[in-house]
Amino acid sequence: MAEERKPSNPRRDPESAPYWAAAERGVLLLKRCRACGQLHYFPRPLCPFCMSADTEWVEAKGQGEIYSFTVLRRAAPPYAVAYVTLDEGVRVLTNIVGGDFDALRIGQGVSLAFQLSENGSPIAMFTPA
Repeated sequence: MAEERKPSNPRRDPESAPYWAAAERGVLLLKRCRACGQLHYFPRPLCPFCMSADTEWVEAKGQGEIYSFTVLRRAAPPYAVAYVTLDEGVRVLTNIVGGDFDALRIGQGVSLAFQLSENGSPIAMFTPA
């Protein structure tokens, strides 16, 4: 198992407050546009598909699969960065934690696992299923 590193502190703002409150409870939130129906991540006030401000928060299942990844072995400690496609269809840029980096594969299932940042904020990451 790879040694874990603490992620940087996230930027918090009033628009993302519901996201961070849910993260404190171990829940990953996505945004859904009420105008076009598209889900998107990262959460933001306007839909990136149709630019509507009529969006709502929805809870993600926390399951997905690795779409693409790389392992940064020259870092101390090494870490894995991946695009994960959530079961909801949204693709997120994240870290893979808690597993053997040499065993990672594209298409491998992953589950949500929050890791605390330097200031204690929970950051959504994924662990191999």
